Amino acid sequence: MLQFNKKIKIFNKEISENSKVFIIAEAGVNHNGDMRLAKALIDVAVSSNADAVKFQTFHTDDLIIPNVAKAPYQQKTTDSSESQYEMLKKLEVTFEQNLELLDYCKKKGIIFLTTPFDESSLNELDNLNLPAYKISSTDLTNIPFLIKVAKKGKPIILSTGMSYMDEIDIVLQEIFPLNQDVVLLHCTANYPVSDDNANLNVISSFKNRFQILVGYSDHTSGIGAAPFAIPLGAKVIEKHFTLSKELEGPDHNASLTPDELKKFVSIIRNAETYLGRFEKFPTYEELKTRKLLQKSLVAFLDIKKGEFFSETNLTAKRTGGLGISPLYFKSLIGRKANKEYSKDEIIDE
Repeated sequence: MLQFNKKIKIFNKEISENSKVFIIAEAGVNHNGDMRLAKALIDVAVSSNADAVKFQTFHTDDLIIPNVAKAPYQQKTTDSSESQYEMLKKLEVTFEQNLELLDYCKKKGIIFLTTPFDESSLNELDNLNLPAYKISSTDLTNIPFLIKVAKKGKPIILSTGMSYMDEIDIVLQEIFPLNQDVVLLHCTANYPVSDDNANLNVISSFKNRFQILVGYSDHTSGIGAAPFAIPLGAKVIEKHFTLSKELEGPDHNASLTPDELKKFVSIIRNAETYLGRFEKFPTYEELKTRKLLQKSLVAFLDIKKGEFFSETNLTAKRTGGLGISPLYFKSLIGRKANKEYSKDEIIDE
């Protein structure tokens, strides 16, 4: 079985089984081609306390042939008379604009990420020295492109929408010899995803099938399914957000508002707090309670010196933490008492 790295560093953030969830605020193309909106989105991501803000980078001519129809959700949220090509052309981000956004993120103290959708964009982004590459579900089966991404030597966050498990097997086999820093994100590539199509159990399937860090790219409505992915082991969470659902564009309607994004991050952090540690032991607060509430062995009736301890002359009561735990009851049975005990006296052999 392939064993990918179980500890990955993205800039100053660690992603591991014991780390906090790495939260990506997905701005995507919700900037509508306007850098003022893009910077406003970064500000929202910062105020929400997300770990990273992510955009999308593509050269339309390298991404799609002309006259391809829009996806059904795109037809509902944008001008149905224009092609995918025409829509995407208006949403391109140049190298210079990405550099501007990167610098802005550095000033604001948030990690800048952007998804490359074609090889020319990938090579451009390589010059920005990004800490990781997030790869869209649309390229899950694009092995020639994924090989080029893997060879860049950066951590890869790989979405798996629209794919079969066997396809993921093939892709990971191809990536592994080149790059073991991979996080595999479960995703359902609808916008939005209906509740019954979230299929969060796939995250457990990923953990059982692959030795790899896992996460969830959440396209459900509102706060949605993501908080429920945390106890399943998701260590990276991605969620689209916008300045307003009323803006024109393909993804605004299925995105979180600024207030919703803040609540989203807060709920994820609460979920982590509730889950706590994997080890079972009394918490610091429990130790005093344990002393006062857990029981110890006492004499059920008067016991003479030399009398054998038995199930009939021993019982367990709260003693304030003194005495022998009834956990070790059997070790006393059949032994002779070294002294006399009155009823309810704590056994201290």
